[in-house]
Amino acid sequence: MASKTSPSGAGSSWIVIVAAGIAAGLQVWKVPPAIPFLRHDLSLSLVQAGTLLGIVQLAGMLGGLAVSLLAELIGERRCLSAGLVLLFLGSAGGGFAWSAAPLLVSRAVEGAGFILVAVTGPGLIRRTAPPARFTTAMGFWGAYQGISTFAGLVVGALALQVMPWRVWWWGMAVIALLPSPWVLARVPRDDSGGVRGAANALASIGRTVRAPAPWTAGLVFACYTLPWMAVVGFLPTIYRDGGMTGSWPGVLSALVGAANAVGSIATAALMKRGLPTRALIVPAFVLMAVTSVPAFAFDWHGLPAGTAWQFVCVAVFSLTGGAKPATLLRMIGELSPAGGSAPATMGLIQQLFNAGSFVGPTAAAWLATRTGDWHSTWWLTCACTATGIALSRRLRPRAEASVTNSATVPSS
Repeated sequence: MASKTSPSGAGSSWIVIVAAGIAAGLQVWKVPPAIPFLRHDLSLSLVQAGTLLGIVQLAGMLGGLAVSLLAELIGERRCLSAGLVLLFLGSAGGGFAWSAAPLLVSRAVEGAGFILVAVTGPGLIRRTAPPARFTTAMGFWGAYQGISTFAGLVVGALALQVMPWRVWWWGMAVIALLPSPWVLARVPRDDSGGVRGAANALASIGRTVRAPAPWTAGLVFACYTLPWMAVVGFLPTIYRDGGMTGSWPGVLSALVGAANAVGSIATAALMKRGLPTRALIVPAFVLMAVTSVPAFAFDWHGLPAGTAWQFVCVAVFSLTGGAKPATLLRMIGELSPAGGSAPATMGLIQQLFNAGSFVGPTAAAWLATRTGDWHSTWWLTCACTATGIALSRRLRPRAEASVTNSATVPSS
């Protein structure tokens, strides 16, 4: 999407876009520290709580490509701004929920806002970030979920000790709207394509959907988000079920989320130094599997400093997981087919990404309910990481595929 004007400071507008992503991510991560209060106040079951964690991803699971078409037609900045407004409305409305059903509806509205921000953010960064800062900017965008996890869990753990969950919801509604004035002031305006633009957009989206690379990348992303969301989303509950009290479950879970952000930013730094993206994906999956087994298969509570060792395992699990968003989002342009659409590539990847985020908490809750505890969580993490390794070996960015194909064509 071409820009019409470049406001003053447009070169640093990627920082504003990342801030919008963090504000959107906070709407996801305001829920985990509130789950005990929601279950008590609204009589939620554990599976309903898992659905509440994941339903914000439902709009993304269903509407990523639709958002990419909307972004092509009306512009990515307009979509981003609309997403922040929807997040505000959903969170504000959720504060008035009297049962599980209206709260789930409000979370679905937040999901619609979240997908508008999540799909358009990378394209806006690609358009506005200076070339020398692009890899760094994408690394920070890949870290927005970890940053919002840290902030949401820490602040939520402390805030919910002194305020009702409804006030917490209304406060998060205000935060969702805070980046809007800066988005309007700092991010370049959009051009809209009109009827001819609609035809061109549909054609480029069709080429994107028919290409295998975006599907493969999206499935690889889902193999990361499903176990990560399952583990981190329920971590405060896991700690409380283990006997931890006060704000510690939220604080420790927040540090695990922060480790994910550190992993994404560090991965961006490694890529900027020339390390190939594919050299990072498989080792990161292996480490996620290796650390999740001792984190959940063992009973740490009877061992000296057992909680600390379990925390280290989960933190490393989250740290290495941060390599996935940094690498895959950096490859968006290369994953788009010739004549395809980068927003559509991001939309398709986001749909699969959100499918994993939606299924993860519900699957983890179902496993815990069936087996009677959280020790079975490693079954889920290892199955997903093994699948992710197999899929990542088939991941072929366009530039790499072109080199391979040209190498196999005999010279005349």
